[in-house]
Amino acid sequence: MRLDKSIGTWLLYLPCTWSIALASDPGCLPNLGMLTLFGTGALLMRGAGCTINDMWDKDFDKKVSRTATRPIASGEISRFQALVFLGGQLSLALGVLLCLNNYSIVLGAASMGLVVTYPLMKRITYWPQLVLGLTFNWGALLGWAAIKGACDWSVCLPLYCSGVMWTLIYDTIYAHQDKEDDIKVGVRSTALRFQNQTKPWLSGFGVAMISGLVLTGINAGQTLPYYAVLSTVAVHLAHQIYTLDINKPEDCWKKFVSNRNIGVLLFLGIVTGHLWK
Repeated sequence: MRLDKSIGTWLLYLPCTWSIALASDPGCLPNLGMLTLFGTGALLMRGAGCTINDMWDKDFDKKVSRTATRPIASGEISRFQALVFLGGQLSLALGVLLCLNNYSIVLGAASMGLVVTYPLMKRITYWPQLVLGLTFNWGALLGWAAIKGACDWSVCLPLYCSGVMWTLIYDTIYAHQDKEDDIKVGVRSTALRFQNQTKPWLSGFGVAMISGLVLTGINAGQTLPYYAVLSTVAVHLAHQIYTLDINKPEDCWKKFVSNRNIGVLLFLGIVTGHLWK
């Protein structure tokens, strides 16, 4: 479940918090019960995603120094044991999903295809980070639907697309840690696709992300504090990309983890913007 590395859970959870906060009534704080429910779901589904990933990647993980000690790759547990554990996680996650309205239950279930197939993408395309983005930001749709009963696509769609762009940024940075091992084992990534052109690509994704968030704010009737915080997010992104050293794994990890701050900042911007109303 990678409980020792909470950053993955944060990156899955934060788009949910944005959506829940945006769907709140003007002048009100976001629903604490719903934030807690989605936090539990994010923890379980991130754990399930890690388990699925390790089951698919057993043979690859053995050949990569950073992943060779993972339980399935090292032989500590069998694939069948992992499957039983996966069933337990998904059962609990289903229990969380069933607490939502019918629209949200169907919408949430629709993400399972992405969850299961994402780990295969690195075998067939240089854009697995795009598929991860489509998967990890599903909460940007689900959070609004859980509060309102259905998606307002004028708000949810640009928010979702912005989240996908954000994932392309942080997971490309993450992938640069493993690029040498990935070449050896035949795994593909945007890091290998972009190589020395990584920073221009990330800058483009950053512009698209901020533009999408501006559109989200306009369509949701956001106020001055939201846009002030969004400016801070843009500066954070620009600094992250400008100072990134793609050839230093420790710097890549540091920049990757700092994206939690971006997500939290955006959440606070949405909340204060709503209170300003």
